[in-house]
Amino acid sequence: MKEEYKMKNYIKLSILALSLAGMTSCDMDAPSISSLDESSVFATYSLAEAEIMSIHVSFGETNSYRGRFLPYYGINSDIEWIVTPTLEKRLEDKYALSNYDTPASNGQMNTDNNAYAKFYEGIERANLAIKGLREYGNIENDPNMAQLLGEALTLRAVIYNDLIKAWGDVPARFEPNTSENLYLPRTNRDIIYKQLLADLLEAEDYCYWPNENAITRSTERVSKAFVKGLRARIALYAGGYGLRGDGYRRSKDSELAPSLMYQIAKQECLDIINQGCNTLGEFKDNFTKLCQDDVTAGGESLWEIPFSEGRGRVLYTYGVRHQVEDQYTYQPRGGVNGPLPTLFYDYDVDDIRRDITCVPYRWGTKEDGVPTTVNSNGVNFNVYQVPQVMSNPTAMYFGKLRYEWMKRFVTSTNDDGINWQYMRLADVYLMAAEAINELDGPSAAWQYMKPVLDRALPAAKVSALQSKYTASKTAFFDGIVDQRAFEFAGEMLRKADLVRWGNIDEKMAEAKSKLQDLGSNPRKGDYADLPEKVYVRLYEKDMEIPAGTLMFDTPVDGETLVIYGLNHGDTDDAGKNLKDAGFESKGWFLSNNEPRITNDIIDGLYVVQPSTHCLWPIWTTFVENSNNMLNNDGTYGQLSD
Repeated sequence: MKEEYKMKNYIKLSILALSLAGMTSCDMDAPSISSLDESSVFATYSLAEAEIMSIHVSFGETNSYRGRFLPYYGINSDIEWIVTPTLEKRLEDKYALSNYDTPASNGQMNTDNNAYAKFYEGIERANLAIKGLREYGNIENDPNMAQLLGEALTLRAVIYNDLIKAWGDVPARFEPNTSENLYLPRTNRDIIYKQLLADLLEAEDYCYWPNENAITRSTERVSKAFVKGLRARIALYAGGYGLRGDGYRRSKDSELAPSLMYQIAKQECLDIINQGCNTLGEFKDNFTKLCQDDVTAGGESLWEIPFSEGRGRVLYTYGVRHQVEDQYTYQPRGGVNGPLPTLFYDYDVDDIRRDITCVPYRWGTKEDGVPTTVNSNGVNFNVYQVPQVMSNPTAMYFGKLRYEWMKRFVTSTNDDGINWQYMRLADVYLMAAEAINELDGPSAAWQYMKPVLDRALPAAKVSALQSKYTASKTAFFDGIVDQRAFEFAGEMLRKADLVRWGNIDEKMAEAKSKLQDLGSNPRKGDYADLPEKVYVRLYEKDMEIPAGTLMFDTPVDGETLVIYGLNHGDTDDAGKNLKDAGFESKGWFLSNNEPRITNDIIDGLYVVQPSTHCLWPIWTTFVENSNNMLNNDGTYGQLSD
């Protein structure tokens, strides 16, 4: 299903690529149609569709979303980090990208083919498509061509929104490149935000709802539900806080006033919910579908960045760590980024999201397993049959995306071909709840938080949270802050949320304080009731599972760990009593009687005040080749009103 769709379109792209010529400027790689007549391309659906698909190529190129933006933007936050930051390594390129002290010369990014350039490449492809479809697409009479125009407008908005999140004020390019506009200065982001909100309002009229047409039967294609969801998200960003030339503040533009932006977010989210084209389903099911290449529209997923099998480092970055070619993957990768260990312990013990989101083990080494041969799609692979082995608190992993949930082997060196889920329905519900709380109060907002909590917690605990959160508008906002952490950890929404809420300094300082409490010997504060060690054994078929133990997926004989000692209230005395049942103790918080969560690690989470360094600078290579139009003077070159 997914593979057939991708193959069809990437074949088109490989043919169409012959018609694209490139020129390089200060802030983009800019393809332009040359060998095919523009009127022929955009008057023919199959050729025009291929132009829309070419925008996706810019997402998947080596140093674009694939290998630079998705791995690094959003790490570190108060719930996520690159595994594992340290103050000692703060100047190393990958850590400097995430610790709020990024130099413009960063070696991962300071090249002419990195994410900043590829974003503008995608924007130029979108600009060409938008211009061509408006002129030759007959969109007034051909709804499928109108759908393509809506997709182009939406994909351009996706890229611009991410440009602003990462770089703040950036050059605004809403027309194809010419010799007259080759070099542009930064544009106040408010101008860009207003353009994006208008573009998406237009795109809503063009795009089909999920499954309304064959085009939108796939989550890899833009639907009206995603257009509306993206417009809601951008409205919340536009009305929120951001780092600007004269400080960290909201916009002064009256057209972007918070009340107006909340109204847009409310209406767009309610339109999606009331239309009923998408359903929440079970929390885990959303992620197993993602790992199994199921792109059927109508479930929780609203839109995904489509990666072919040889593209995309999603599991490489956000999957559970596999240390060797094992029974689930021919790629020893995963676990580059992970949850802060405090996040695991901050979940309610009955919250089903915890054990799916946070994983305390990795897969074993050659020494832990035995050689074997497995067959995948008719091909034999020589691998090692390995068990799960305990990791440690500083190297826990995100579990929403797992090689072991896939239906195919990964044979690329670094890429796994799993899509990046850009937006899902739970986000729509929680954006609606947030906006309605601000406009109408917590009682009206509760009904939109409740469906997200109903699938995560027992009814009695949902009821208790209702009483807590609806006590006041402030209490409900605090609930939004907490529940968005528990719901979206590892999905790279958190940093942008903290920035727009204006509480990034507070929450990041709180994260360091909590890490200090968890890392202390003995543990302090909310973590004082945790045992020092964990107690583990491998699952065996039909074994009696002791009360209070955990398994993090459906158990498999001889490879799945049964674990005691990770819940609040567990004790070392009870753990020791499991020795007769075959359990062994493992050091967890201490190694050689020294804390694993060290001050060096804690201080590496961020090294300067986050609100004043929450943007990346424009990289030196683009500044130096901008004809003096770009700079990083002052606050990363940001503009004041």
